[in-house]
Amino acid sequence: MSKTAFIFPGQGSQYIGMGKDLYENFTVAREVFEEASDSIGLDLKKMSFEGPEDLLNMTANTQPAILTASMAALEVLRSERGLVADFLAGHSLGEYSALVHSGVFSFADAVKIVRKRGELMQEAVPAGTGAMAAILGMEKEDVAQICNEASAVDMVSPANFNSPGQIVVAGTKKGVETAVDLAKEKGAKRAILLPVSVPSHCRLMDGAGEALRGDLEMLSMGDISIPVVSNVEAKPYPAKEEVVNILVRQLSSPVKWDDSILCLKDLGIESVIEVGPGKVLSGLVKRIDRAINILNIEDSASLKKIQ
Repeated sequence: MSKTAFIFPGQGSQYIGMGKDLYENFTVAREVFEEASDSIGLDLKKMSFEGPEDLLNMTANTQPAILTASMAALEVLRSERGLVADFLAGHSLGEYSALVHSGVFSFADAVKIVRKRGELMQEAVPAGTGAMAAILGMEKEDVAQICNEASAVDMVSPANFNSPGQIVVAGTKKGVETAVDLAKEKGAKRAILLPVSVPSHCRLMDGAGEALRGDLEMLSMGDISIPVVSNVEAKPYPAKEEVVNILVRQLSSPVKWDDSILCLKDLGIESVIEVGPGKVLSGLVKRIDRAINILNIEDSASLKKIQ
């Protein structure tokens, strides 16, 4: 029997107007936005629908906004189509959306914790001192070697293994710029600095991860009702008792997205639905394995394509 996974987007998928169509057309989506705004005392609806962009793009705002837009899409998908996932995964922040759907966190708790996560990430590295860059057209081993060489100048390491030929590196501004120059010299198709202020998924986030631990440990957690494939290990969480440790490690460990999708394939997944704003993950899945059937839900038009 065909198995389906729901996957949830992370930071970078946000855009002004995300979730607006669903909010205007479905009561369940309105309820999600209202619950989220109430839980953190912030008008996420106004910020998500109207911006301004620089406010939405602040990490501490982006994270609860994407989580909320994703959960609104999920509730519409469930109420309108009655679909149930066999497995779940999310890209970085998106892993929190997956854990909410799996029953580990309540939605209200998750909105608060990702807001805190964003604040801690922003505070961990002074503005302008960290950076991330995308390196396209190089193998994992070659990017690792480049980071190793560039680290002689300053800290840089692989941060996201997104798909074959698309790897993101993170570290200090000087370290990342050195890695970009080396990648160009060594034949990368492209090596470009990304417009982000926080160097995620590298050891510069160690402090933020440990600070987040205390907040995570205070949350009540339910059992994992739908298996969730973690970014850190690219395999399903073994038990809810491991959730805190894995989420702490996630902040400073590379996102193994390509291996996570291959893990889902090994588990029998034939179809994937990206639940939330944008189609970034859909594009990555296509590059990882073209045999997987991909759909997405972010508005009424995309919902119509899901039967």
